[in-house]
Amino acid sequence: MSRRGSAVLADGPAAGAAPTRPAPGDTGRRRDADRRQLPTSVWVLPPVLVLAAVFLYPLALVVQQSFSPDSGGTSLQPYADVFASGAFREALGTTVWLAVGATVGCLVLGFVLALVIAFVPFPGGKAVAKFIDVFLSFPSFLITLALLFVYGTVGMANGVWTDVTGAHSGPFQFLTTPWGVLLAEITYFTPFVMRPLLAAFSQLDTAQLEVASSLGARPARIVRRVILPEALPALAAGGSLVLVMCLNEFGIVLFTGAKGVTTLPMLVYSKAILESDYPAACVVAVVNIAISVGLYGLYRVVSRRVGA
Repeated sequence: MSRRGSAVLADGPAAGAAPTRPAPGDTGRRRDADRRQLPTSVWVLPPVLVLAAVFLYPLALVVQQSFSPDSGGTSLQPYADVFASGAFREALGTTVWLAVGATVGCLVLGFVLALVIAFVPFPGGKAVAKFIDVFLSFPSFLITLALLFVYGTVGMANGVWTDVTGAHSGPFQFLTTPWGVLLAEITYFTPFVMRPLLAAFSQLDTAQLEVASSLGARPARIVRRVILPEALPALAAGGSLVLVMCLNEFGIVLFTGAKGVTTLPMLVYSKAILESDYPAACVVAVVNIAISVGLYGLYRVVSRRVGA
């Protein structure tokens, strides 16, 4: 054999030696590289299909039904009929003023309560702050039911009044009016404003408060000039969220039994379940969805600015 052939045999693997196996780390890196080479659509498509099947398809059916009158075909007549009806205009106005009124009440009450919890030391303050987180998980009808036990026609307040005065009925009859619905919504949604406020107050530099107090500023001035500017983003975020939820609230209005109080969700229920007028119900639902999505977009913009 020539010297050149001997050199090749000397440098190469020995005869009968087992083939070299790749290290485990090399195999994992090779698999990761293969995954990275897959197009993005492979990973995006499955969740999009699930979302479309679970949410977008039923929503598309609602929109389609809103353009399908009982006479058949596709027409804008259901929208014309609903927009021309006094029941829809009244429900829209009731929904807007209840949502706006409840939002304003939640902002005022939530700001005052958050101030007390954050800056006024009292026994059990931390427990109250933690209870707010638990309160957020309560269903809305539970709070309304509690108010009925206290202020209902045969509730505790009216019972005490009739026992003391001997009257036939008590004076607290407001729960079956729009004011009762407003009270229930403020009671239930106020913690949704307090939660971001307490988070904002926890980040506030107390040195600013001490400096303002040492300079002779009264508590009201400290709140107006120091605390309120820091709380405005949290107030905006909490208020936007409450406004969206109040527009879509159904359980509170239903459980209070308020006569003559018809909101957009209640009108959808009435048209679909009681009257079997599905095109009209879908039209009202589409309007409610459009308003809610617009306000939710506003809430996301405000929340993004708060986070920044």
